[in-house]
Amino acid sequence: MLQRMLIDKIENRILVGVVSFVGIMVLVGWVAINESARMQSFERQYLARSVERGAELYASNCATCHGTDGLGIGGQGPALNSPHMFGFDYFAEFVTERTLLEQEEQQLNNELDDLREELVSGDINEERRAEILERRDAINERITGDDGIRQQIAMIDEEMLTLADQLLPASDNEYPIRITADGEVQYTADRLAQVSWSGTLYDYVFTTLVHGRPTSISYWGSPGNEVQMVAWSQRAGGPLRDDQIDDLTNFILNWDRGDDWTIEDALAVRQYAIVPGIGGDVEVTGEPAGTDVAAILQTIADEGIRGDVARGEALYNNRQTSELGARLGCSGCHTGGVAGPATVDTWDATLELRLNDPALAGYTAEEYIIESIVLPQDYIVEGWGANMPGGFGQSMSIQDIVDVSLYLRSYSDADHSDGVMQPADG
Repeated sequence: MLQRMLIDKIENRILVGVVSFVGIMVLVGWVAINESARMQSFERQYLARSVERGAELYASNCATCHGTDGLGIGGQGPALNSPHMFGFDYFAEFVTERTLLEQEEQQLNNELDDLREELVSGDINEERRAEILERRDAINERITGDDGIRQQIAMIDEEMLTLADQLLPASDNEYPIRITADGEVQYTADRLAQVSWSGTLYDYVFTTLVHGRPTSISYWGSPGNEVQMVAWSQRAGGPLRDDQIDDLTNFILNWDRGDDWTIEDALAVRQYAIVPGIGGDVEVTGEPAGTDVAAILQTIADEGIRGDVARGEALYNNRQTSELGARLGCSGCHTGGVAGPATVDTWDATLELRLNDPALAGYTAEEYIIESIVLPQDYIVEGWGANMPGGFGQSMSIQDIVDVSLYLRSYSDADHSDGVMQPADG
């Protein structure tokens, strides 16, 4: 009966065909409408899995030079997790507002010039003269009045200086900002602009990973402990496939915070990227300390070498080069215990923990600290890997070692009056 009703009658066949066609069109339309959302969801899931894989690759291949948190390691490798890397401009709103005010002033000055020409032409009636004078006074008030353009620009400049003062400590770690003698703020907010890169950030990171930076060996690390950004792609002789390079790039880009970067983020970076200088010999003013710890201690005693704690702090935090022209980058690993024992605990931990180890029987704190600098692999602190560079005996002089050691000791309240190393003022 159902067959006779729906199939045998031509009218019913047409009705079934129309309903089927409409149903198919509705289904196709529904799929089309939701395809964009479905693809976006798929892309988000793919990117999330890519970032997860990239995190594992970063931890095993990149953290040694760039820090486990991507904040860089002083003198070793630049931050990838930084506002500069992602082009965040702390001054953008100020610059935009200042530019608009300058443009307005220029337009008003142009109008003033036109009014003056009309005024001196003499071909105007008294009513027009009065209008010109009234407009001239209004323009001058807008430019130079108490709340005028120039006053607003001066306030913006003051706010920019205040912000620059807050960011200036980051310049110790190579953030490209300075305040000139004239009070002008000079900075480069974007790493891509700094290196004149016209492509995308993804392309910059991806191609850097593929090809490496062969010349980085000339400006990262120190003599005897040079660091080179190698090529990571199998296409260039490295270990990673292109899909792994993509995962690693996505992980790095995942650090971007958009417009939510703070001043604290800028100050937390331990090493910003740099633009290598052109040529020039490194100024060498001292001799390498070497690796003979006993001889170093004997020289300190015989020559009465005194230390400079402030210079030691500058050396430690990468703000000054050693007498061999090297940047040491100590703070990159040790500040906060990122990749080595924490700076503030080093000396007291030596007295209270290290020297109680039978392996260090007979050591003084000074002897242990010096050995840790020039022969870091001879004693590995429990819980830390053997990852401290071993070239400091060639990149530091004895004076450098004394200065850095006394800086570390400055965090301790213990009595050190009987030690061979003493500051210049005591």
